[in-house]
Amino acid sequence: MSKAILLCGKIGSGKTFYAEALCKREGAVLLSADELMLTLFGPFCGDRHEELSEKTRRFLYALSLRILSSGVSVVLDWGFWTKAGREEARQFYESRGILCELHFLAVSEARRLSRIRKRNREVAEGKTLAYPVDSGLEAKGNALFEPPAREEIDVWVEEDGAAPGDGE
Repeated sequence: MSKAILLCGKIGSGKTFYAEALCKREGAVLLSADELMLTLFGPFCGDRHEELSEKTRRFLYALSLRILSSGVSVVLDWGFWTKAGREEARQFYESRGILCELHFLAVSEARRLSRIRKRNREVAEGKTLAYPVDSGLEAKGNALFEPPAREEIDVWVEEDGAAPGDGE
């Protein structure tokens, strides 16, 4: 049975790495809001970022329904930082009779910041397509992030060290 898997975690928590491994294991399709945004609009959308991000998510929700209807699971990699966003996504799928799982990546602050530094180096070197994380984006992410309650989460991924292959 196909399902929608939503990934929740702060910037640098390892969502994309986890998503790629999960897709391989589940035979699922990865739908990344950041990847689509960066491909279409580049890294700096300025004042239009929120508008374009919302349109991107709506497109990916519609695309996910087409993929799910073919019997293939999807992994949505876009953070689900707010309780309202998580509830909206769960309602979107469950109201259509689609199984929905929320996976939360809990990672130490030291590990998360180390990953952000590594990511920024790789972006600067042109080795990866990702948003560079400066102090402004980090502060915004921290201010917007609403930690999930245990009862919201179907799969709690506790990480006390480096995930295999994350380079740390």
